[in-house]
Amino acid sequence: MISTKRIQSLIIAGALAAGLSPVTTGVWASTGVTVVELFTSQGCSSCPPADALLGDLAQRDGIIALSLPVDYWDYLGWKDSLASPMHTERQRAYAKARGDRAVYTPQIVINGREHVIGSRIGEVISLVEAAAEDALPVEVELTESGSSLTVSISETEVPDGEIIVWMAGYTAEERIDIKRGENAGRQIAYYNVVRKLKPIGQWDGSAMTIDVPVAEWADKTLSGCVVIVQRADKGGAGAILGAAKITGL
Repeated sequence: MISTKRIQSLIIAGALAAGLSPVTTGVWASTGVTVVELFTSQGCSSCPPADALLGDLAQRDGIIALSLPVDYWDYLGWKDSLASPMHTERQRAYAKARGDRAVYTPQIVINGREHVIGSRIGEVISLVEAAAEDALPVEVELTESGSSLTVSISETEVPDGEIIVWMAGYTAEERIDIKRGENAGRQIAYYNVVRKLKPIGQWDGSAMTIDVPVAEWADKTLSGCVVIVQRADKGGAGAILGAAKITGL
């Protein structure tokens, strides 16, 4: 996981970002939301069923579904064109927080807690449905207000420990022609692919508002943004406490 010092420096850098432009509003607050993250790779022959499943989940009400392509299979003969070392780091941070070494593809992580092999569709659906019965405890809203994206987090009693506010920008769909490796000759669709991920603040349980310049996230390649309020357990990525998304960027 990124160190606290590194996170703080990224937060400061984000706060200094300049340049403004309008964006269409679309808000989804955290009440009743389940966050589903898929760690996938273009070089993984077991991943396409999980990629298709994530596309289905992304269309369902109450689910924030994100695909985070990893780079550790690039050596097998095909360099993943969507992968980011930060996604790999996030996946390993989950394993660190859980206290296991379960880093694999396709891996789905639900609300930062449960993990499951992403191609086990029935098991994934069961875990997602179970998570939906246990609402995230922190109310989060993400809105567009003039030149800013505004993150609003409600006051909530939470256990001691570091809590990070993350923002992710994603593209709704990417279709990739894979020429080498385990998926050679296939065109695979990837959904809600994270293209930008950074910490934008730290939260202590009190009511909080964070304003982020719209221009920093209104990239023409991005379809929307997600904000995630998340524990940083044991120096890793822990349980997600709240989340919201906005589309129409």
